[in-house]
Amino acid sequence: MFKDQILNDFLVELGINVECYNHPPAPTIEIAKTYWKEFDATHCKNIFLRNHKGNQHFLVLLPCDFNVNIRHLELKLKQGKLSFASPERLYKYLKLLPGSVSPYGLIYDTEKHVIVYMDKSLKSAEKLSFHPNENTASIVTSNEDFMKYIHACQNQFEFVDLATDSE
Repeated sequence: MFKDQILNDFLVELGINVECYNHPPAPTIEIAKTYWKEFDATHCKNIFLRNHKGNQHFLVLLPCDFNVNIRHLELKLKQGKLSFASPERLYKYLKLLPGSVSPYGLIYDTEKHVIVYMDKSLKSAEKLSFHPNENTASIVTSNEDFMKYIHACQNQFEFVDLATDSE
């Protein structure tokens, strides 16, 4: 399956079925796309941001082909000035390394500090794919099971329209 046994056990406990695809390291969307050809799912891009004070962090989930413009995200998310969070912050809150940003890191956010914003188009995706906290694999799950996971993590989340950022 994949290396994160804590995540694997959590998904099994929730009754969430995943398909796992192991591949060479894929720290960017461009590299990951070369390995995603073999399975059908909405592949996602995940961005970890912080506010200007550094006291709030956000995980933004959107389809992988969306362009990302920080100014646009600032307007859509209504959280003031945003910037990419440092690798240290990424590890502190989600126990993740750069190139492996994933909503599956939310299981390590015990203080429920990270707020999740998902593009509203993800609501209608049949299947979603993300790294399972490592960039040497991708896992695919049904939207229903993914939302079961999101609810179980208990982080605040919201669907937002980011469509003007798409290609």
